[in-house]
Amino acid sequence: MIVVLTGAGISAESGVPTFRDAGGLWEGHAVADVATPEAFAANPDLVQSFYDTRRRLLADVEPNPAHYALAQLEAAYDDGLVIVTQNIDDLHERAGSQSVVHMHGQLRSALCTSCGQQSPWDGDLAPHPPCPVCGRHTLRPDVVWFGEVPYDMEYIQHALLMCDEFVSIGTSGAVYPAAGFVSFAGATGARTLEINLERSEGSDNFGESRRGPAGMLVPEWVDEVLARR
Repeated sequence: MIVVLTGAGISAESGVPTFRDAGGLWEGHAVADVATPEAFAANPDLVQSFYDTRRRLLADVEPNPAHYALAQLEAAYDDGLVIVTQNIDDLHERAGSQSVVHMHGQLRSALCTSCGQQSPWDGDLAPHPPCPVCGRHTLRPDVVWFGEVPYDMEYIQHALLMCDEFVSIGTSGAVYPAAGFVSFAGATGARTLEINLERSEGSDNFGESRRGPAGMLVPEWVDEVLARR
């Protein structure tokens, strides 16, 4: 089994602004203002508008060769590949990947704080529309904020225990628990590979690191994996 973790770097090549770049979408907004439960409680309109903007931007970006290569690998490996993404965009799905674990949630989904149901969502949430399930006006972005528990952690940990290879693509190596996945997989004897534009905070934990754009290196790696079969 192969577990692939993708981060902001893979989507940046499609034009999605990254969290930590000086020119990124988050510039001008402190994390505490838009990415915590406390921020939403204090100023829901600001938080809703922030994520509404990000959701609308999805219409202006397209998957890149790295997304398509991973979809190709998934088609070849079927249930032998697990794609875990920290990204809240839908570029993996639009490239053809069928089973993507969105550990930090999804922009195109709304979460009701009253009934707890998740609903597909493409429009704005700032007008406070009703929940499609319970009818209450208590929808929020279905995004995991700082201080909240990521989705599907039990499933991810099981996959890491079972995998033969763990590959991290375009991550900073700074955000936990994802930053600890390499150590978790490596402890079981899995081969570990980092593909990143530059050195990350977790580079020393990988058995191999490759530097360069994901759009070039990921297709090369996928070709290597398929050639091994």
